Amino acid sequence: MEPVDALRQIAFLLERAGEPTYRVRAFRGAAKVVEDLPREELEERALAETLTELPGVGKVTALAITEALAGQTPTYLRRLEATSGTDLSEAAARLREALKGDLHSHTTWSDGGSPIEEMAEAARAIGHSYLTITDHSPRLTVARGLSAERLAEQIEVIEGLRERFAPFEIRTGIEVDILADGSLDQDPALLARLDCVVASVHSALKMDAEEMTRRMVAAVANPHVDVLGHCTGRIVQAGGRRGGLRAESRFDAEIVFEACRRFGVAVEINSRPDRLDPPKRLLRLAYEMGCVFAIDSDAHAPGQLDWLVYGCERAALCGVEPERVVNTGIWPLS
Repeated sequence: MEPVDALRQIAFLLERAGEPTYRVRAFRGAAKVVEDLPREELEERALAETLTELPGVGKVTALAITEALAGQTPTYLRRLEATSGTDLSEAAARLREALKGDLHSHTTWSDGGSPIEEMAEAARAIGHSYLTITDHSPRLTVARGLSAERLAEQIEVIEGLRERFAPFEIRTGIEVDILADGSLDQDPALLARLDCVVASVHSALKMDAEEMTRRMVAAVANPHVDVLGHCTGRIVQAGGRRGGLRAESRFDAEIVFEACRRFGVAVEINSRPDRLDPPKRLLRLAYEMGCVFAIDSDAHAPGQLDWLVYGCERAALCGVEPERVVNTGIWPLS
């Protein structure tokens, strides 16, 4: 496949899927630039990694050009072709059916509305095999985050409930704050005892992009972290428990997702209707970079546990297969 053909086919499929016009223009614009250049120059630029110096050619389009020059079908195009004509409701349903449990939920121990037992009973009723309790860490005082002492107490409570709920599993966890320097807001010895650690940014969300990138990478590189929670921190639906809208945090997504891939940290697909984080463009980027994902409800009440379908719909739309989702069972504890 010639690069210009690949770029135009990508643009066509994006248009057919009703994707934003700016994304379509990016591929059509790059196709026009490529069409006017000799193949030899394109090959030289691909080898020297200077394709992005061409006007209208960004990192994503440059990768597609490079893969086409190498005789491959570009990853971006393969994903679009794989989902083209797919019934997304069926694809989302298959993905939802494959999920064995939820790695992110809250209880009355922090800012949730129901106790552990009630959340576990609801999770079991909707077909989960397990539920991970991930209440907040101490720095998030507005959410009654758990001090080290309270977390240790919660671990003991959950262990005491396990026999009662077996074979359904209640798993220990935490949604730990990523502090400004990238460290985690909880005792490392306690984090090591937990089944799952979801690390999220909840403060200084308007931090400079370079500093935010360093902050997130430092957290992802921490050996205790299993999941990077709602990576942009955006709020897309006004009202409810979080009040108004919130813009995305700024960071170098390629660097952060590469860190996730390298350190084996799952990128969370947060299913809350007011978050739907990450945005589709970043979800696609994380997929193309080889990341694995955790589709989580971030439930704060029993009925919200069934919000997983929203995350499954977004995952299906972006071509994410069950094999790339850790809570379908590809992790020993997922």
